[in-house]
Amino acid sequence: MNTQKLGKPTDQRLALVSGLASDLIWYGRIETTLDRAKAAARYAEKCITLAVKNYQDTVTEEKVTKDDKGKEKKVTISKDGAKKLAARRKLLGMLQTREEQRVKGEKKAAFQARKGDIKHPLIEKLFEDLAPKYANRAEEKGTAGGYTRVLKTTVRRGDNAQLAIVELV
Repeated sequence: MNTQKLGKPTDQRLALVSGLASDLIWYGRIETTLDRAKAAARYAEKCITLAVKNYQDTVTEEKVTKDDKGKEKKVTISKDGAKKLAARRKLLGMLQTREEQRVKGEKKAAFQARKGDIKHPLIEKLFEDLAPKYANRAEEKGTAGGYTRVLKTTVRRGDNAQLAIVELV
């Protein structure tokens, strides 16, 4: 596989591409140079494909518990299956974390209620929002992949670098 070096050592290049892909998944659209845009799009495609393949792997269990008065209750618990858990862990290693931000004027209690107890909102966004969307798209069109689009824009004033916009389709 022919990879672009982007003028950086390997560790810096991997961190750069990981950060750009994380921002692309989080915001849905970013603007950067053309070479960086292409690298980020490839990386994000791999992450989304991993999520699409494994997002449905859940295991449900029914447990019988007793409350304070001794009455038995049936509780249904839904957990990630082995494949989905492995995919989550792989994505945690591939992407950089992004945190939920408080909206201007939002109360702390409302923010906590909206945020809930989600530890990794970027991974949750991948599995809960993007993976089902792209799985349905793959069924309708009959093809997998093609989750990103790279559009050339102007050249940057100063160093004359070709700029591009990368967005999720």
